[in-house]
Amino acid sequence: MIKILSKRANELKPSATLAISAKEKELKSQGVDVVGFGAGEPDFPTPIHIREAAKRSLDRGETFYTPVGGIPELKKAVCHRFSEDYGLEYKPADIVVSCGAKHTLYNIFQALVDQGDEVLVNAPYWVSYPEMVALAGGTAVIVPSEESDRFVPRLSEIEKRITGNTKAILLNSPSNPTGVVYPREILEGIAALAEKHDLLVISDEIYDKLIYSGNSAVSFASLPGMKERTVLVNGVSKSYAMTGFRIGYMASLNSALVRSVTDIQSQSTSNPNNTAQAAAVEALMGPQEEVGRMRAVFHARRDLFMRELGQIPGLSAVTPDGALYVFVNVSSFYGKRGIQNSMDFSSFLLEQYHLACVPGGPFGSEDHIRLSFCTSEEKIQKGLERLRKACEDLG
Repeated sequence: MIKILSKRANELKPSATLAISAKEKELKSQGVDVVGFGAGEPDFPTPIHIREAAKRSLDRGETFYTPVGGIPELKKAVCHRFSEDYGLEYKPADIVVSCGAKHTLYNIFQALVDQGDEVLVNAPYWVSYPEMVALAGGTAVIVPSEESDRFVPRLSEIEKRITGNTKAILLNSPSNPTGVVYPREILEGIAALAEKHDLLVISDEIYDKLIYSGNSAVSFASLPGMKERTVLVNGVSKSYAMTGFRIGYMASLNSALVRSVTDIQSQSTSNPNNTAQAAAVEALMGPQEEVGRMRAVFHARRDLFMRELGQIPGLSAVTPDGALYVFVNVSSFYGKRGIQNSMDFSSFLLEQYHLACVPGGPFGSEDHIRLSFCTSEEKIQKGLERLRKACEDLG
């Protein structure tokens, strides 16, 4: 047989959640009432003023190619939002718009990482981070954290993993999957390490508007001396309920990186969707009240989630400061009914109790499952009642 696939393709890890997702869809197609806690996207409609902006763009006939790195109006809107939110001043030439923040990150790694380069990734981490680094030929060096530390990495653990091959530190605050918001003093410590070892910091801040702890978001680039060595990544998907529009962006003062990311994009997707860019301009420049209303609903759901979880023996979870998830420790049930890891536990919940969640193994922790509160309070209560029953039955 002809060898078709590349070594790179063969080494790429498939999604460990596909089996769970396929089973969930199969059960739903059979009419089974499955409560889903797996979604990683807001369950709100895109605000009407943003949808209307997309319609106006279509009516104006804006259906052609745009500049590869985004339309000027959107680049200016991104600069406006960074200035308004964090006092960060960027020029349109510092911005590249891509097909979602995930695409932005992929492009960045393709531009920065060579064979043998290392990127420090704090665990638990978003499932795609290590694979994107690997696809660029690099190695994701995992920095562990402890639940007892609220999943905030210790600076000593970060520094001892820095080598001559380390190219960058990747941050995600608020975090997917833990919801942790890194305290300012930790960010300042990471900034000192980046300065000491001459490293770039890639800061994925896609959940920056979804914070419930009362702490204001700290953009890493706003720390003293860090703007020059930070690559900021954000987008409109989470904060504006626009996941399907696929608009993300980066900001960097490194003109060579901006040019390289644009060139890489020009040889892959070309420009982001024209209509979606018009909608994103409205999202960033228009009224922001809907963001606050959505955040308030998520805050109430988070509080409900934590109250109900606290009543279930055998479970523990760090209260998330932000994002859309609760990372629940279920390891006390391992060894029962053949359950050995997070995938086993997730499969057990789905098959026996029709509750869908995401196993924690792909996020870097086999002790946990990720539950999303992107659903109604009624479904949250129903789903957590099923979780309580499952835990009671396991004993």
